[in-house]
Amino acid sequence: MGHRAEEQPILIGETGPLDEQRWTIGSTITAGRDANCEIVVADRQVSREHARFTYKPDGVYVEDLGSKNGTHVNGQRINQTTLLQDGDVVQIALAQKFTFLSSDATLPLESTDLLSPFEANLQGPLRMDTRARRVYINDEEISPPLSVAQFTMLELLHRRGGRVVTREELIRAIWGEEEAYTVSNQALDALVRRLRDRLSEIDDSHEYVVTVRGHGLRLDNLPEEEEQGA
Repeated sequence: MGHRAEEQPILIGETGPLDEQRWTIGSTITAGRDANCEIVVADRQVSREHARFTYKPDGVYVEDLGSKNGTHVNGQRINQTTLLQDGDVVQIALAQKFTFLSSDATLPLESTDLLSPFEANLQGPLRMDTRARRVYINDEEISPPLSVAQFTMLELLHRRGGRVVTREELIRAIWGEEEAYTVSNQALDALVRRLRDRLSEIDDSHEYVVTVRGHGLRLDNLPEEEEQGA
C-alpha cells in the first residue's frame, strides 16, 4: 500500500481503440477482450485475458497470459514476466499500444523549469502528433509527411525521452518481428540518413537523431539553452 496516488505509475493508450485513455497501476490490472478485465480491448486479435500488469515495490511488471497473438514490449514479444521502464511501449497483439510512465510526475507540465532531461526531451522543439502522423519542429510541420518507416523510428525514439534505443529494437519496431532477422544494419543506416535529411529540411542547425556508438540511437530534443546549461 502506502504510495501516493500522484506517484502511481500509469499506462496511456496510443494508436488503438483506447487512444489517450489512462490507467493508474496501484496493484494488479488485467488487459483483454473480456468485459471483466480492467482494460478492455474489444478486438478479435486480443485474447479474453491477454496480459497482466502488476505493481510491486521495485516497479511494474507485465506478463503475457498465454495469449495467441502475444504481448510485446518495445517491439519484442515477451515470454516471461518483464519489468517495465519509463517510456516503454507495450503492445497487446496488433490491436492496442500503451506507453508506460513510472509516475504521473512524468506527464507534460506547463512549466519546463524543473523538468528532468527525460521530460524536457519530450517537450523540445520537435513535437509529434501520433494520431495524425504529423511532425513539427519549432511549430513548422514537416511536409510532405515522413514515410511510415521514418515516422515509426522517430516515434520510438521520441517516446524514450532521449534514452538510447538499440538497433535491434528499432529494426523490430520498423520491420516487424518476423522480418527483423533479414534486415541489415545498412538498411537501418540508410533509413536513419533519410530521416536526418527530412528533419534538416526544417532545422539544419541541430542533429536530432544521435548515434551512440556500440549502443544504438537516441533523440536529442533538448532546447539549446538546456544543452548549454547542462
